[in-house]
Amino acid sequence: MLLFPVVCFSQAFKNVKDTTALKLKIENMSKATTSIEADFTQEKNLSMLSEKIVSKGHFAFKKDNLLRWEYNAPTKYLIVINKEKIMIRDEKKTGKYDMSRNKVFKEINDIMIACVQGTIFKSNKFKTVYYENETFYKLELLPQTKNMKDTFKKINLYFDKTVASVAKMEMVESNDDLTSLDFSNKKLNAPINETIFTVK
Repeated sequence: MLLFPVVCFSQAFKNVKDTTALKLKIENMSKATTSIEADFTQEKNLSMLSEKIVSKGHFAFKKDNLLRWEYNAPTKYLIVINKEKIMIRDEKKTGKYDMSRNKVFKEINDIMIACVQGTIFKSNKFKTVYYENETFYKLELLPQTKNMKDTFKKINLYFDKTVASVAKMEMVESNDDLTSLDFSNKKLNAPINETIFTVK
């Protein structure tokens, strides 16, 4: 059972024939999704290191623009986004930022929200190529603007076919460093107390 997700993601992908129907399916799912909670495992493969850096944590999203990434292992790290406010806390300090004054934060936030909601294919910052296998749809996002090209070579989103929600995300940076996020124990549209998104 532990090998099952790996096998599914590694199955050969082929081009999606009816991309219009797929876009509509993902768009309808994102419209119907008011909240998402999930555990995640993050793997970073850096060219300068021989071993992967593995982190685990919990993720929560609530419309509109409420986001919480909480890393629990191997170190504690928290990112909370509430509308235009961002809080970042590690084991030593807490930083608070106004997104409207920081274009980089806003850019990253827009991508994260669009990926979570499944609306990223509408962005003119990426060209999207659509693939599928028996279990997943794969959206390969190719940057079209200079800023995006300087940061990312591509972003891959894997959507579970049964519910059309993101099961995995891969971010390939311009230097080929790879960060992957695998989501598990997902809860869609379950009540979430908004106090967890508080940024004072």
